[in-house]
Amino acid sequence: MKALQQGFLRVRGLRHPWVGFMLLLGLLATPAARAQIVDDSTKVLYGPKTTRVIYEAEVLRDSTSGTPLDTTLTRWPQARFWFHDTTFQQDLGAVGTASRPLLYQPNLQLGARFGRNVFDKYARDATTVPYYDSRSPYSFFRFIQSGAGEQVFELSYSRSLKKNFSVGLAYERIASNKILAPRGSRDGLVEHSNVLLFGRYQTDDERYHLLFNFSTVRHRAAEQGGIKPVAGETRPQDLFNYGRQSVYLTQATNTEDRDELYFTQTYRLLRRGLTAYHTFDAKRQYNSYADLALQPTDILFYQAYRVQPFNTPGVTIDRAQYQQVENTVGVLGRTEAVEYRLYARDRIASLTNRTLRRVATPNSLLLGPDTLRRSFNEVFFGGTARFNYHTIYAVETAGEIRPIRLAGPQTTPEYWFRASVRTGPLSAEVLRSSYSPTLTQQVFVGNHYQWNHLPESGKEFDNTTTSQLTGRLRLKLPDWGRLTEQRFEASVGVHSITKLVYYNTRGVPEQITDADGARNLLVGFARHQVRVGRVGFDNQATYTRGGDVNGLRIPSLVSSSRVFYESYIFKKAMFSQVGAEVYYQSTFRGNNYSPSTQQFYQQDLFTIRNYAVADVFFTADIKAVSVFLKVAYVNQGILHDGYFTTPYYTGYPRRFQLGIKWNFFN
Repeated sequence: MKALQQGFLRVRGLRHPWVGFMLLLGLLATPAARAQIVDDSTKVLYGPKTTRVIYEAEVLRDSTSGTPLDTTLTRWPQARFWFHDTTFQQDLGAVGTASRPLLYQPNLQLGARFGRNVFDKYARDATTVPYYDSRSPYSFFRFIQSGAGEQVFELSYSRSLKKNFSVGLAYERIASNKILAPRGSRDGLVEHSNVLLFGRYQTDDERYHLLFNFSTVRHRAAEQGGIKPVAGETRPQDLFNYGRQSVYLTQATNTEDRDELYFTQTYRLLRRGLTAYHTFDAKRQYNSYADLALQPTDILFYQAYRVQPFNTPGVTIDRAQYQQVENTVGVLGRTEAVEYRLYARDRIASLTNRTLRRVATPNSLLLGPDTLRRSFNEVFFGGTARFNYHTIYAVETAGEIRPIRLAGPQTTPEYWFRASVRTGPLSAEVLRSSYSPTLTQQVFVGNHYQWNHLPESGKEFDNTTTSQLTGRLRLKLPDWGRLTEQRFEASVGVHSITKLVYYNTRGVPEQITDADGARNLLVGFARHQVRVGRVGFDNQATYTRGGDVNGLRIPSLVSSSRVFYESYIFKKAMFSQVGAEVYYQSTFRGNNYSPSTQQFYQQDLFTIRNYAVADVFFTADIKAVSVFLKVAYVNQGILHDGYFTTPYYTGYPRRFQLGIKWNFFN
C-alpha cells in the first residue's frame, strides 16, 4: 500500500484527457455488446424505471437498492444546479470564476487542509459520484449555451459488463467568455474539463461491494482584477458598460489541476449487523498563478493591497501543490432500530510552495525558485450512531477527533461533535467543533504576499471554535381544495464562533482575539412549496443577523422564488412548464478577491446594493429528451442597468439560454 501511495504522490496528471476519453469510449461502445431494448412486439423494456442510481452513502448504510433517475423538470433550468455545489455563492460574475459560499456553513474538515477552495464549485466530489445499476447500457448528455458565452457540457456512458459489474465514463466541460472585455474582445475567460472513470462490483450473495472512481480536472481562468474606473466613472452605476469597460489585468491566469483515485469496499461479516469497510482516497491539487509581463496598470492593481516589496517586479509565477493519501477502515451495522458506523483514518499529506525570486550573480540577476515544503501524518477517529423508533422518534450522534500527529509539528487536538433528536416534524441539533487554520492561512510564499503563522513561529494561530444550536420544523400539509402538495420547512439556528481566522482588508490572514469577543449569528430559514391546480410555487429565504462584522460578510437576506404552470400539449406528446424565477440579495459589503492568493478578503469601501435577478423560462419533456429556453436577467434596465456580485465585478447582462438533455437506454 505504501508503494501505491508514494507512486500516486508522484503523478503529474493527464496532459491530454481527451485521448483517454476517446480510447475508453471506443472500448465501451463495441457494437457486439449492445443491449436489446425491445421485445418481439417492439414493447420498450428499459427506461428510467429500470435504471437506479447508487451512491456511496447508501452502501455505507449497507443498502444498494438505489434511487430512481431524476427526470423531473424542476431544477433543470436553474443555473445553480448546473454545477456540483448547489449552494448560493459569491463569484466574479461569470461561469467558472472563483467563488465562495455566500451563506454561513460550519466547517467539519479537520487536520491538514490546503485552503485553496475557490474552484471547488466546479470539481466533482468523489464521495458523491453516482453509480448506475441498469439492465441495459445507460448514457446521457446535457448541453447548455447562452448568447453571452456560458457553456456547460456533460457526456456520460455506463454499462454492465457482467451481471454484478458495471463501469462508466463521463466527460464534462465548463467554459465562459469575458463579459468585461476591453476593446470589444470576447476572448475565453474560463476553460474547465473533467474526465471521470467510475464503476461498481458486487458478489452474487451481495456480501462484498466495491465502488471506485478516478477523475482528472483541468481548470484555467483568466484573471482580470475587476473593473478599472476611468475618467467620468465616479459612481458604481457608471460601471455597467460591460464590453466597453477597462480592467486592471490583461495577462494574468490561474491554473488548477486536480487528480483523484478513490474507492470504497465493504464486506458483510454478520448479515447487516456487522460489516467491515475500507476507503482509499489519493488526490493531488496543483495551483499556479502567473502574470508574465507586469505592466504599469498591473502594478497599480497589485499595489492596492501589496504589503511587501515585489520579489520579482517584472514577472509573477506562484505555484503550490498539495498531495494527500488517506486510508479509512471501520465497521458498520444496521437493524430496524439501530444504525452505527465506527472508523479510524490515516492521512499522509505534503505541501510544496514555489515562487520566482531574484538571485544575484556576479554578472546579472537571475530568476531562481524559492521553495517551501511541509509534510504531515495524521490519525483520526470517528463514528455515527442512530436510534429510530418507528418513524416518529430518532436520536443521532456523530463526531470525529484528531488527537495526535504522527509527523509534522504537534498542534492542539481538533474535533467536531453533533447530536440531534427528532420527534414527528420537529427536530433539534447541537454542533460543537474546534479546528486548525488551513495550510494556506498558516504560511504563504509569493511574489506579492508572504506570511508565516506556522506552529512554534511565535505568530501561530489558535484553533477556531464554533458552537451551534438549531431547531427545525418540516411539515407535509394536507390538501386544501385546490391547494395540493404543500410542504413547509423552517429552521432557526444560533451560531457562536470564537478565534475566527479570516483574510483582512490587506488580504492577509488574521485571527479574531478573545478580547474582540465571539462572532454570533442568528440564521433563520423558511421554504414553502405548494400547487394550485396546474400552477406551482416554490419560495425560500434565508435571514442572517450578525453577518456584517470583522471576519464575516454575509447579506442579511437571500431569497429565491419560483412560479410555474405545467401541462401536457400536442395531445400529451409533450409535458411542459412555463414560469419565472427571481433571486434576491440584500445590501452587503461583499468580500474582495485576490487572484494571486486565490482568496476572498474583507473590504469596507464598496457596498454591493440590493438587487433582484428575474428569469423567465419554458421547459419541455418529450420522452427521453428535456429542453429549456430561458431569458436570464429579463428585468435589466428596470431600476438598474446591472448588478455587482463582487466589488468591481459585474454579473451577466440580459441574455438567452438554451439547454438540452437526452437520455439513452441502449
